[in-house]
Amino acid sequence: MKNPIISNLSNSVSDVYEIEGDVRIHGSTSTIFISSPPQQINSTTTKQFWSTKPYPRKEDTVAMAKVTAFKIQYATAVSSPPQCDQIFTSPAVVFSAGGYAGNHYHAFVDVLVPLFSTSHHFNRDVVFLVTNDLSGYNSSSWTSKYKSILDQLSKHDIYKTDTENQVLCFSRIVVGLIKTPREFAVVDPRYSTNNNSSTRDFNKMVRSAYSLKRESLSEDIRIFRQPRPRMLIIRRRRDRHLSNGKETVEMARSLGFDVVMKPVVWNVSSVARFVNSFDVLVGVHGAGLTNMVFLPENAVVIQIVPFGLENLARSCFGKPAEGMNFRYLEYKGSLNESSLVGKYSDGAKVYADPAAIYRKGFDGFRSVYLDNQDINLDLGRFKGTLLKALELLRV
Repeated sequence: MKNPIISNLSNSVSDVYEIEGDVRIHGSTSTIFISSPPQQINSTTTKQFWSTKPYPRKEDTVAMAKVTAFKIQYATAVSSPPQCDQIFTSPAVVFSAGGYAGNHYHAFVDVLVPLFSTSHHFNRDVVFLVTNDLSGYNSSSWTSKYKSILDQLSKHDIYKTDTENQVLCFSRIVVGLIKTPREFAVVDPRYSTNNNSSTRDFNKMVRSAYSLKRESLSEDIRIFRQPRPRMLIIRRRRDRHLSNGKETVEMARSLGFDVVMKPVVWNVSSVARFVNSFDVLVGVHGAGLTNMVFLPENAVVIQIVPFGLENLARSCFGKPAEGMNFRYLEYKGSLNESSLVGKYSDGAKVYADPAAIYRKGFDGFRSVYLDNQDINLDLGRFKGTLLKALELLRV
C-alpha cells in the first residue's frame, strides 16, 4: 500500500485539504478515513487525525457555528479501515451549504464561486458530498435551489453526508472550498494548466446553466433590446429602502429608459431569465445586487451606496462587477439623503466616522448603517448617474 499524499491548500479564509490514496468517508459520522501502511502512522511525528469545517469563512465564528466539522484520521490509528459500500473512480469535493449560504449573496460568494474554483478543472467528472443542505424558498433544499448550476459542475448525483450511512470510497478527495478574501473572485492556484479562469468564466457557466439568451449586450442588442434601454430597479422591502422610488422611476423614464421596479425574491431560474432581459441593473447595496451574475456582459450596474457603506459596497459588488465585464457606476449617498439624520442623540459619532464604528465590531456597524438606514435620493444628483449610464450604453 502506497503512502497517501495530503496537500494543504488552506489560506486565511478557507481550510482546504486534497487527499490522494485510499480515502473512505462515512457521512453520517462526518469521518474521513485515510488508509496508510502501519509504518507510516506509527511514527510519533505523524499527526494521526485533525478536524476541519468545509466552509470558507473560518475566522467568522457565527458562520462556522452552523457548519459541521469533519474528522480526518488515519484508519489504522484506531482499527482497520471500514469496508467500502461504494467505490468511485471519480474524485470528490466535500463542502458545506451551511454558514450564511441561505442568503442569496453568500450562496454565491461563499459556495458557488469557490465550488467553481475548486472543481471546474475536473470537467464535471466529480462527485459532490454536501453537508448542512439547508432549506431554501418553498421548503426546497439548498442543493435543489441551485441545482442548475451544480449540474454544470458535476454530472453525478449529489450525496448529502448528514444522512449518508454508507461508506463511500475514493482515490482522490478535496475537503473544503478554495476561496480568497476577494468576493466573487475565481482562483485556481493548483490545478489550472493555463491559470486563465476568471469570474467571466463563472458567469458564462451560469448563463449556460439557465439557458439565458443574452450573452453580451453588444452582440445581442439588435435582436433582443428594445428601442428604449431596459432598466431594472431592485426594490428592497425592509432595510435600505429607497424612499422616493416612485419618483426615481419617473425620472428614469423621462430620460428614455424602459423601467421596471420590483423585488427579486422568487425562483432562481425565473430570476435569471428576468434579469438577463435588462440592460441596466440598479439597486441599493444589498443581496439583490447578486443577481447581476445573470446580466449579459457589457450591461450597466449601478450601485446606490447608503451613507457609511462605501468600503463595503466597493468590495462586495463594485470590484466584482468590473471583473464580470459590466460597466459599473456607483452613486454615493450623502448624509442628507440618509434616514440616519436625527435618529441618534450621539449622532456626532455615527455621522463623523463610520469607519471607527466598523473597527469596534461589525455587529454594531451593521445595526446602524445596514439595518437601520433608508435612502431618499437627491434626484438632481442621481440624474447625472443615469445620464452616464445612457452614455455607456451608446458606446
